[in-house]
Amino acid sequence: MSASGYFQHTVAGPVIFAGTGLHTGAHVRVVVRPAAPDAGIVFVRTDVHDRDNRVPVSAEAVCQTQLGTVIGNADDVRVSTIEHLMAALAALSIDNCVVELDGPEVPIMDGSSEPFIQILDRAGRRKQEAVRQYIEILAPIVVEEGDKRAALLPADRFEVAFEIAFASKAIGRQVVDLAIDEESFRSELSNCRTFGFLRDVEALRAIGLARGGSMENAVVIDGDRVLNREGLRRKDEFVRHKALDAIGDLYVLGRPILGRFEGVLAGHGLNNAVVRALLAQPRAWRLRALASELAEAV
Repeated sequence: MSASGYFQHTVAGPVIFAGTGLHTGAHVRVVVRPAAPDAGIVFVRTDVHDRDNRVPVSAEAVCQTQLGTVIGNADDVRVSTIEHLMAALAALSIDNCVVELDGPEVPIMDGSSEPFIQILDRAGRRKQEAVRQYIEILAPIVVEEGDKRAALLPADRFEVAFEIAFASKAIGRQVVDLAIDEESFRSELSNCRTFGFLRDVEALRAIGLARGGSMENAVVIDGDRVLNREGLRRKDEFVRHKALDAIGDLYVLGRPILGRFEGVLAGHGLNNAVVRALLAQPRAWRLRALASELAEAV
């Protein structure tokens, strides 16, 4: 494990970006700022002035999972579509930061985590004098919903396996199984985009979703065809994006995982359900600090 795995980290300095929300269509400006050790990741809605505008990330803060992960606070201030940024923060071992935004949704950028990785690279990363604690999975946690399944299993590293199956020949059945660290996330998952079917767009817009969606920020499928002129970035881009989503959804735990996640036909809802099921079974996991083990070994 690299040295970054033993201690907490924050961004070295503030970094600013802007873009359009996938579902709201709102133009949003975002500033990611450093935070103190043990602060965790906190979103701040700078456009909200009449009530508490801080939304700390936690499993309990997740209040909606339809087509994206939404978090909220006790005053019902919400931030939506956090998962791609959260995946980038997890991959880069950023434990603590403040994410200020002047709208209700994290910008979708190109539909992947790669722009967030590039933005965080610009900010840089600063080691903090606080030990990083991991959630070590000690016993299997499984949540099932019909033919859908999400599980957290014991393992000595963070692994993610995902399986999807669609009738469309553009997707079909796809499987990915990876050990996840910064290098593998960058090379194997970070540029894989969100996707959707053309037939669903009007229905989504009728209920106030996908207002900012386009082929600039999503892979769009019509029947058995990918409509994007540039095609796919990888032949199995679809399942790799689902793995990316899962990494972001798991990071609402506020700590990295030592264990294996397995998802079968799962989405944001089941990802959050397995996180909540884990927390409800305190004997199925423990906090583990690798820094102290390193010191003992030396």
